[in-house]
Amino acid sequence: MSAQRHLAQLNIGRLVAPTDDPRVAEFMGALDRVNGIGKRSPGFVWMMEGSGEPGTGNTENNIGDDPQFVANLTVWESLADLEHFVWNTVHRQFLERRANWFEALAAQHFVMWWIEPGHRPTLGEALERLEHLKVNGASEHAFDWEHARGL
Repeated sequence: MSAQRHLAQLNIGRLVAPTDDPRVAEFMGALDRVNGIGKRSPGFVWMMEGSGEPGTGNTENNIGDDPQFVANLTVWESLADLEHFVWNTVHRQFLERRANWFEALAAQHFVMWWIEPGHRPTLGEALERLEHLKVNGASEHAFDWEHARGL
């Protein structure tokens, strides 16, 4: 893919309990550290933020009226930069333990797409891309890891 474009990604999940519940305390307590590592990672461009209150990460950016349905929306310079953060930092440890804090979702919950540098996608835009992926499958417009690696 052209180095002149950036990669946006949306990952959504539904917590097994409210954000102030002890069942998700370990996850909530690690958000600032994991997000901080992401922000310092090579190729990081931007992250959708919540209020900035310690320990909230961007969990205040919930979906619909369900405060347990949270979204993570970031922009990276390249697929390789995002992959490095996901699989080669402490993020991986939390990803591998996501079943401790998140419900298993039956539907697609992750999407990526290319954007022009300087564009900051909205949550609405990202959810539209996710819906496009669910309905139409992977394409240049909205794709998953498998499709991205084949580009």
